Order: sequence, then C-alpha cells, then structure tokens
Amino acid sequence: MSDDEPQDEEAEQEPEQPADLDAIEANLETFATDIEALENDLEAAETEDDLDVVEADLDEFRTELESVEIPDPPETDEEDEDDEDDEPAPEEELQDTYDDIESDLSDLESDLEDQRGPYGEDVVSEIDGVSGTITGTRWTFEGDEELIEATDAFLADVNDLLGASLELPSGLEPASGAELGEKGDEEGNVPEKLDEALSEATAAVEDAALDADDDEETIAGLLEATDDFESEVDDATEWTDLEVREQLRREGFYDVLEHIKDFPPEWHALKVHEKRGNVEQILLAYDSLDSDFMEKHCLEALERMGPEEAIDTMVQKAGRRDEHAISILGKIGVASDEVVDALVDYVDSNPALQKPSFRALGELGAEDAVDPLAQQLAADDADVRSWAARALGMIGDTRTIDPLADVLADDEEDRVRASAAWALNQIGTADALEIVAEYDDDRAYLVQAEAENANLEPVV
Repeated sequence: MSDDEPQDEEAEQEPEQPADLDAIEANLETFATDIEALENDLEAAETEDDLDVVEADLDEFRTELESVEIPDPPETDEEDEDDEDDEPAPEEELQDTYDDIESDLSDLESDLEDQRGPYGEDVVSEIDGVSGTITGTRWTFEGDEELIEATDAFLADVNDLLGASLELPSGLEPASGAELGEKGDEEGNVPEKLDEALSEATAAVEDAALDADDDEETIAGLLEATDDFESEVDDATEWTDLEVREQLRREGFYDVLEHIKDFPPEWHALKVHEKRGNVEQILLAYDSLDSDFMEKHCLEALERMGPEEAIDTMVQKAGRRDEHAISILGKIGVASDEVVDALVDYVDSNPALQKPSFRALGELGAEDAVDPLAQQLAADDADVRSWAARALGMIGDTRTIDPLADVLADDEEDRVRASAAWALNQIGTADALEIVAEYDDDRAYLVQAEAENANLEPVV
C-alpha cells in the first residue's frame, strides 16, 4: 500500500486505556479529608465575611469534585447478577464513596445558609406576612379590638429596639360594621389602618440598614417581637370562630323576628325575608346553614323570587349537577353567557338533568342553545325529544320550524308530535301555523287540539 492511500480508521485508533482506579481512590480520600477541614472552618466562622470565605471554598470544592469521573463497572452475566455472595465491583465502591462525599458537601452547603443572618430583610418579610394575615382575614368586633392592642404593643417594641417613634393612627376604634364586611370611611377600617401603621414599621427597619454582624442582637430582638405579634394575631377572634347562629345574629338575619311562629326560627325568619324581598339575607342563610331542610326552603324561596342577585350562587350549584339550581336559573330569566353555558352542559346529559335544563333554556329564550336542543329531537328517549321540542317552542327561533315540522310528520310517538305542534304554535309565524293547521284531522287528539289552536287569522 502506497503512502498516499488512506489507512484503516480502526488501525489508527489507539486502544482505550483502563481507568486508574487506584488514583481515583486516592483522589477521593483527599476529598474526604478536605471536607472535614471545611466542616471545621464552617464551625469556626463567626461573621458574614468568614461565611463568605467558606462559601467560596465550598464552591471550589464542588467544582473539583464534579470533575472526577467514576467509570462504569464491567458488564456481568445475568446469572452473576443473581449471585448475592459476589463482592461489589471496585467501580461501585468508588461510586458509593463519591456519593457519600457529595452528600456531606450538600449538608455543609445547607448548614452554611442556616448559619447566615438573620438579616434586616428577614424582619421586613415577617412583618409583611403578619400584615397580610390582618388584611386578608374577616375579623369580629372583638378581633378588631385585639388587633389594635397587639399592634400597639408591637410598635412599642420596634420603637424600643430602633429608637423610632411609631404609633397607631389617632382615635382608631373598631368599626361597628367591620365584622359584617362594611368598610365605611366614616367609621374607618381597622385592618387597613393597621396595615398602614405596619408599613411604616417596615420602612423604619429598612432605614435602619441593620448589619447582620454589628446589629445581630437588634435583629434577633425584632424577630422575637414579630413572632410574639404573629401569635397574638393568630389568637385574635376571627369571624369564622363564631358559631353559625351567632354569625347570622350579627348579620341581622334574626332582626325581623318579633316572635317565633315556626320552628326552627331560621325558617320563620326566612319567610319574613322572602316576603320583604331581602335576597341577601336568604343567600346568607343558604351559604351559612348546614341543614338540608333550610337549604331546600332557601332554594324554594329563591325559585319563587327569581332574583338576579342569586345568579352566581346558582350557577355554582348548577355546576354540581343540582336540578333545583338549574330550575332557578330559568326562573331568574337572565340569559347571560355564564348561565347559558352552565345549562347547555346538560343538554346531552342524563334525563334527570336534561328536563330542567331544557325548560330553563326555553324560559331564558336562549338562542345560543337552539342547535344543541335541535339535535335532541333525534334522541332515542321520547321524553327527551318532547322536552327538546317544547324548549325550542319557548325560544321561538324560526330556524327550528323545519326540524319541528319533520318531528310532527314522522315521529312515532304522538306525545312527541303534540309537543312539536305546540312548539310551532308558540313560534307563531304564518309558516309555522300553516304547518300545524294541516293536522286538524290527525289520529292523535292532542295534535288535533294544537291544529285547532293554530290561529291563521291576521292580527288586526
């Protein structure tokens, strides 16, 4: 072979040299010794600067450790793998040693973070957390009083530690309507006012520019004061700490009772609130009382009243497959996208939900439901076909004249045909009425009756 001819690639490759396991083992022993020294350095660190040095050493140690490559153990036969008496391969032992060192390193890195601080920003974060609890909770009148007292004591502690002059807003008193969620400016709102005072406290901490080393005692004192403050806020009386009847009493639910005629008294109060049109009180009772009896009567009252204020609550309940809530949405009569979407979800459902949903969509005149309802004219269940026809008649969309005419002509069930005839009469256009009028001698009496009701005389 001449010098110009290419040489075989395999011949050019040098054989791979086996890893020097003894050298790797010695290297890992050095790492094990070094990490013990790093542990001693961390224990001896007293300042943030000392910790910075240890952190840099740990970072360098990790970089060097991760550069170590442990070779994979040689492949073994399946029979050899099942032999529990075999000694682990040297590579496996080296990997175990490496993993132990890496685990110790991770522990040291965590210990380093735990040993840092605390810092001034930790105090600020803790105060912000307590402030968020205060503003995000519904408190009772008593709770407002307890929060004012706890915040006043906390601000005094901050003043002592920082030499500040923080104080509560002058004349801050629990508002009479605070526990009912009323936030009238004329009475003030305790949580919001306390939040403002605590914002001034965090600003004072930030302005103090506390050093983790030089101001260690001050920071510790502030954190202790904040912990005590948080405990007092946690112990303050929330609205949810009250019994349900006490909540209702404070919300004025029982104020309408001059005497108790029915038992339980909530039922009597409910009747009075319905008579007076107090929808909010009925919804309050519905949300608060864990009683199937009272829930039934609340829903019946809402169904009779049909108040728009109940839409959101009923949409949520309808979403849980509740037939009564579905019916109430129809009685309310507001064909919003939210309501129609909630009802259309049950158009192709089980008959128990289809019946009230079809009727509700009809009562709403929901044109967006025409197509899914029209598809139910071909349902296997005759009841479903009948309900769908009547719902379409209530909506009155002229697009449904032809499919309803087909049902009237071809459906095997006379009651379904009668529903289609009724629907066409409800649509009431000349075309629809002419179709129905042709069935005046139909085999089914109900269809004949609808044909006779088809008034073809023009309205004068």
